[in-house]
Amino acid sequence: ERALRAGIAAADIVFSGVGKSDAEIALALDVGIGRFNIESRAELDAIQRIAAARGVTAVASVRINPDVDAMTHAKISTGKAENKFGVSIVEARAWFDAKAQWPDVRLDGLHMHIGSQLLSLDPVREALARMAAFWKELAAAGHAIASIDVGGGLGVRYREGEQAPDARAYADAIRQALAGFGGRILVEPGRWLVAEAGIVLTRVLLEKHGQARSFLVLDAAMNDLLRPSLYDAWHDIVPVGAAAGRETAVYDVVGPVCETGDTFATARELPRCEAGDLVAILGTGAYGASMGSTYNSRPLPAEVLVDGERYAVVRRRQSFDEMLAGEQPAADWRKA
Repeated sequence: ERALRAGIAAADIVFSGVGKSDAEIALALDVGIGRFNIESRAELDAIQRIAAARGVTAVASVRINPDVDAMTHAKISTGKAENKFGVSIVEARAWFDAKAQWPDVRLDGLHMHIGSQLLSLDPVREALARMAAFWKELAAAGHAIASIDVGGGLGVRYREGEQAPDARAYADAIRQALAGFGGRILVEPGRWLVAEAGIVLTRVLLEKHGQARSFLVLDAAMNDLLRPSLYDAWHDIVPVGAAAGRETAVYDVVGPVCETGDTFATARELPRCEAGDLVAILGTGAYGASMGSTYNSRPLPAEVLVDGERYAVVRRRQSFDEMLAGEQPAADWRKA
């Protein structure tokens, strides 16, 4: 629905997700989305039932779980057998062989996604090889494949020493693996497009010297940028306008929320900061604002789009009243 409201043509929408509700499937069919990525037998059965009731044909790909270790953080690994995503090639093969059981679902595509923040193309090549072998097997058995979605997950540089994969090398890997495929190839660049384009601009509330550590307390918190708390993710932190040669200090950089997990960096050497200084947390364009919350009764911050020397507010700062707008006292009690 967000994509439709943004002006994306329904035919260009691919609906992924391991748990699609009946209402979501029905809406997708009603607006005529381009394709479903199916992740379970239960979902395949549900799409067949709902499509048949509407007298339409659903176009679908099967999400393959290639059982490949993407060599990324465990919480963003999506292509190993123990992950919740997709189905084995053995199960997918059985679906294609029995596709007459689902006459209102056109199974003519394959999909995979092995993880996020991939810094090596070796797992990608391994997964592509398994996908390509399966596509060729299906084609030899007479199953026409019109679309192959190779997923995404290309990583970006968050810290010194990391090297993001080369886009040309990634494209070459896809081209070599799928040589001879005449259908449509989809990719999901994700964070690779936007991560380095975003920053969190925050202000120092205070510098605190504890018994064992010194803390730099910011007015941003884990509700504004969850990645460090959730994934132990590194983000470069830079005082804005710090003069060259300023004395440095080692800080735990934290927010004001009432738990120790509200930490952006541990034992980070930075130019010494004072209350009121502006600080930029870099590389927050992906999984930053989109994972934000109002935890600890903290309204959502503004988002500003910058283009050269001009800027526009694309999400205004949430007021406290707006944050509370959906809440109400329990005055209208009803019998369960």
